[in-house]
Amino acid sequence: MQTTTFKGTTVNLAGNALNVGDKAPSVIATGTDLSDVEIGGAKDNIQLIITVPSLDTDTCAAETRRFNQDVNNLDICETTVISMDLPFASQRFCTTSGIENLTVASDYIDKEVSKAFGVLMDDNKLKGLSARAVFVIDRSGEIVYKEIVPEVTEEPNYEAALDAIKEAR
Repeated sequence: MQTTTFKGTTVNLAGNALNVGDKAPSVIATGTDLSDVEIGGAKDNIQLIITVPSLDTDTCAAETRRFNQDVNNLDICETTVISMDLPFASQRFCTTSGIENLTVASDYIDKEVSKAFGVLMDDNKLKGLSARAVFVIDRSGEIVYKEIVPEVTEEPNYEAALDAIKEAR
């Protein structure tokens, strides 16, 4: 079982423990307009999949804003940030934060994305939320980069994720 920590306390992660080299499952999240957002699997573009607990935290908001800036010039990349927030709250966040270069989706209904990617926090006070993680998926649907951030309250390695996208070209 994979783990992360929350303020130093170990949190177990439920779901499929995917690794670099595995095929990314194709799953559905809910868009801010309640539409289906398909992530994973083979696609025409490289995919950057980012999971966060909630956009209503400083760290998650900062991470989403940072990736929104960083992927602005990467037309080869389809970026999706997935949280457990309600779609309406996610839409409000996007509007007030100027998020225009990536898709924000929710996994609140059945947690299908979090289970399929092995990032569903299974215990502790954050049980039921997604861990902070980053996946880069190449056009064939293979995971070429994975980071489960060791401490949920910290930001990911942006440079490593962006390098993985550029290498997947």
